[in-house]
Amino acid sequence: MTKFLSQIYEKRFAGFELYRLKIWKVLINRFFYKWIDKEFEVLDLGSGYGEFINQAKCSKKHAMDLNPKAKRYLSGQIQFHQQDCAEPWSIEQESLDLVFTSNFFEHLPDKKALENTIQNIHKALRKGGKLIAMGPNIAVLKGRYWDFWDHHVPLSLQSMEEILEICNFEIESSFAKFLPYNMIRVRKKPIFLLYLYLRCPLLWKLFGKQFLVIAKKI
Repeated sequence: MTKFLSQIYEKRFAGFELYRLKIWKVLINRFFYKWIDKEFEVLDLGSGYGEFINQAKCSKKHAMDLNPKAKRYLSGQIQFHQQDCAEPWSIEQESLDLVFTSNFFEHLPDKKALENTIQNIHKALRKGGKLIAMGPNIAVLKGRYWDFWDHHVPLSLQSMEEILEICNFEIESSFAKFLPYNMIRVRKKPIFLLYLYLRCPLLWKLFGKQFLVIAKKI
């Protein structure tokens, strides 16, 4: 399975590494910084190429990914956890201030794995700690949701909010339409357009295909 993952991502993201790094720098510094305190302990769940956790400004960093090759993309101070996120975590319970995950939950094998993962997130967060989750919204994308071979769990904003509430999270804010669907299989666009996009939520409603949820552990 891990070998298969490596083959998928190496083929899918080849040639986009630098572009994605620049995109994530803008997303963090212009948008997600509002939820990241410099004293926080943060986990990047499904860290992939580490674009988020490498650039996040916080005191202690964790990254979790099933693909062992993900470790090679992380800077030295990041603690890497190579494991199935649906199994019990090696991270200490009630130690994290923030869990961030982007375009990951849909890749889990089934809904039971997602439920277990949400429960593990809840255990690892301090009371009042937050989960930021972003992913493709099947209610908006319809059939295009399945354009990627490794999409397994169909999620809408409503279904994402429901499982979070079942697992004792409080939804603080959410958007059915945030970012466009993906940054691959499309022509690379000038980075300055992302600055403009983030400043104009009206554009989210026109072009957004991914949901965004910020939820607090209760």
